[in-house]
Amino acid sequence: MGLAIIANIMAMALLFTSIYFLCTLFIFLFHSKPPLPPPGPPPLPLIGNLHILGKLPHRTLQSLAKTHGSIMSLKLGQVPTVVISSSQAAELIFKTHDVVFANRAKTEAYDYFSYGFKGIAFAEYGPYWRHVRKLCTSQLLSSSKVEMFGGLRKRVMGSVVKSLEKASASREIVNLSEVLHKLTEDLVFKMTFGSDSNKDDAFNYMELVQEGMALAGAFNIADYLPWLRPFDLQGLTRRLKKCRKAMDEVLEKILKEHEEAHQNQKAEKENGESFIGILLSMMDQPMDLHGHDKQHVIDRTTIKAIIVDMFGAALEANAIVLEWAFSELLRHPRVMKNVQDEIESVVGRNRMVEETDLLNFNYLDLVVKETLRLHPAGALIPRESREDIIMDGYFIEKKSIVLVNSWAIGRDPKVWSDNAETFYPERFLDNKVDVRGQHHQLIPFGSGRRRCVGMQMGLVIIKLVLAQLVHCFDWELPHGISPIDLDMTEKFGLTVPRAKQLLAIPSSRILQSSCRLVSQICYD
Repeated sequence: MGLAIIANIMAMALLFTSIYFLCTLFIFLFHSKPPLPPPGPPPLPLIGNLHILGKLPHRTLQSLAKTHGSIMSLKLGQVPTVVISSSQAAELIFKTHDVVFANRAKTEAYDYFSYGFKGIAFAEYGPYWRHVRKLCTSQLLSSSKVEMFGGLRKRVMGSVVKSLEKASASREIVNLSEVLHKLTEDLVFKMTFGSDSNKDDAFNYMELVQEGMALAGAFNIADYLPWLRPFDLQGLTRRLKKCRKAMDEVLEKILKEHEEAHQNQKAEKENGESFIGILLSMMDQPMDLHGHDKQHVIDRTTIKAIIVDMFGAALEANAIVLEWAFSELLRHPRVMKNVQDEIESVVGRNRMVEETDLLNFNYLDLVVKETLRLHPAGALIPRESREDIIMDGYFIEKKSIVLVNSWAIGRDPKVWSDNAETFYPERFLDNKVDVRGQHHQLIPFGSGRRRCVGMQMGLVIIKLVLAQLVHCFDWELPHGISPIDLDMTEKFGLTVPRAKQLLAIPSSRILQSSCRLVSQICYD
């Protein structure tokens, strides 16, 4: 009897020991310490890592990534932030976990200018955003719509060539930065509002957009320390409200003018040949949100938000890429001559470049790729995590800001070899890497669901302007500046333009009679 009791006790002890062991193992396996966030520099109380960003954050973040890795954690004020600095890590954001990071990071300025995030750029990922994106890609920026504006681009280019001919005749120093920005402004305004739009409206709206982009690119402490927002310490909120109100008044005036013209049947053709005309033709139509309970229609606010988004993006990005492309060509005369020789072999010296010629300019394509590699218009691509996620072994919490440093990725020596900092278009001769977001080592237009919808239009404008001005004119630096001494420093904001204006002297290189004939046709 005693032995049986002892045996039972031992069996129970063994059972409890086994249960304890299994419970301990379960806790260890499934309730161990959660993954840590990515490594990064230690933050200070309250301000986090804001103090280390400097005047050129893209360069600072590139340098920090060399110490902390290509997936790096920062604290910008109270906002948890993850910085991505390699093509492999970018692929995780834009492809592997694209849905998780499908929201854009939001700021106070974007809230004001996009009418509460109702445009395509900053709308919350979901049915509404998908409908607005589909509207833009199919109705505004399709291949047929890009082609439809070909005549407008030809007229604008003709007038620019005509003005540069006068400068060429007098050996005048041209502010090329200003020429490229004004050319882009003219193109984008006429595509958006129609070629017959009121010039006063154009001037007023351009000024407001430039002010708005400066405000959007300014450092706003309230975006990182939200509890400071009510105090408006920098006066930015007041300026944002004032600029948004003035911009809305101009947009409302333009909308009414188009509506009245359409009602009077005076500008039916023009309405169909401008973004705003196309959008007005769809006003009050219901949005197909695929069974979503909340009903939406395309209203005036939606139209204004789309116009502001598209106008601002196209206006700044195209001009900045063109400015950097010309800077690199002036700095590398060999490359400039190669481009001119290729264009001349296709076009000759008796006429200007036509858009149909662009398909035959292979070397020009290499130059545009190399420019976008070294000088993406936006150095940091912002995203926001929609949920908690473990990525590459690191924990990234919901609502974290993710900054993909496309500027650093384009200069990564592990991808682009030891001459990554050198402008060398020939690197793409046997390289299938493209700029359209499929290859994450080159992402000037972003990638994934939130890739830039205006990419095709932008590439056409960049290639046409570059080809036309390089074909029609030789360019040289003024004041005896040698190419190697050209200042290539940049400044940081919403985009990354040159810090100093680009000055150059044009000299006509094709038959002047051809230039005058075509520019006169275009101008008329």
